[in-house]
Amino acid sequence: MAFLLPALLGALGLGFEVAYWYMTTRGMQNAADSAAVAAATNGGANYDAEAKAVAAQYGYLDGSNNVTVTALNTAACPSPSDGNTCYGVTINALVPIFLAQIVGYNGDATVNGARNKKLVATGVAQLGTTPICLLALASSGAEGIRTTGAASANMAGCSVMSNTSAACSGHDLGADVGDAHGTNRGCGVTKHSDVPVVADPYAGLASNIPTNTCTSYPQEPASQKGPSLPAGNQWSGSKTLSGDVIACGDQQLTGNVTINAPSGAVLVIENGRLDTNGHTLTTSSGSALTVVFSGDNSGAYTHAPTGGGTLDMAAPTTGPWKGVAIYQDPNLTSGLDIAAAGNSPAWDISGLVYLPHASVTLSGAVNKASNGQSCFVLVVDNVTINGTGNILSHGGCLPAGLAMPTAVGGRATLVF
Repeated sequence: MAFLLPALLGALGLGFEVAYWYMTTRGMQNAADSAAVAAATNGGANYDAEAKAVAAQYGYLDGSNNVTVTALNTAACPSPSDGNTCYGVTINALVPIFLAQIVGYNGDATVNGARNKKLVATGVAQLGTTPICLLALASSGAEGIRTTGAASANMAGCSVMSNTSAACSGHDLGADVGDAHGTNRGCGVTKHSDVPVVADPYAGLASNIPTNTCTSYPQEPASQKGPSLPAGNQWSGSKTLSGDVIACGDQQLTGNVTINAPSGAVLVIENGRLDTNGHTLTTSSGSALTVVFSGDNSGAYTHAPTGGGTLDMAAPTTGPWKGVAIYQDPNLTSGLDIAAAGNSPAWDISGLVYLPHASVTLSGAVNKASNGQSCFVLVVDNVTINGTGNILSHGGCLPAGLAMPTAVGGRATLVF
């Protein structure tokens, strides 16, 4: 017994010591995880103070009792594509050794002449992101999203984001999430304010616009007595298109038009509008079309779809314009506003409608194209949504080839 007692005491001591270290590390891990989530959710300049305050609530006060709490906003994320954009919190603590020295273990450090064991716990969190189908870039400084009598608007399944403020009086639009860089006053079932600005994700597509070869830009007559548009600027019936098609000036429908473009086509309208004129433009099954409005800012040009009738069009799912249905050149700054989007003409559109400098009033229900995916994303400068403004096409942007914009906000998630 005399020979066995030291070994027995050493084994029991080491067992108790290791159990103590495990329980302490488990508590430190809970603190580090919670602190990382808090830091990422904060996402501001004082994220580190937020992390340390949360760790202190768990009993791990930075700089006290041999505890060090370190917070970083450049931690490596588990997914390589996310880079070093995660938030990490590491807690280091020194705990005294009681019985493990019996078996010769002396720990990692000496504090006031006593041997200590170093324990470490690390938590990594990533700020949550929300895919959005309505983005107000608000580069003009205007309030990005607002409503006027929108009591019947229903954007369930859609999330909205304003790079300035947002105000939805009396109704939250039914949008799943409402985000705003400024103050969000009532938009979205779940509401976030002070969300980081969402950079324009589609401005770079302008490099795909072909060179303008037009020498003149015929415009629709201001009155019935004026000269009509040239025959080439009036469409009806079936049109077979491929590649880049440049239209100079206003393009008007004089009857229903069916676009046959099995390989996809890009209709570039230089210094003109697309006037549906009470008719329907449809992309046939298996066809795809992108309409680009380009030109210059001189003259009284309208660079937008107008007229009654319906735009029933699907964007291409491959190629440089994949997922893009309508695109206003971001270099344009005038003649861009749309007063009755979704209503005059009606919008049955699969894909992105990109109007980065336009003030838009959403006045109708946006649904998917007859021959397209259930995907719709609207990017504007600012938007006013009235009582009939609905976005019904959502959930199918991945097969439609469109990478949706995302807002960073809300509660973060623990990733490591």
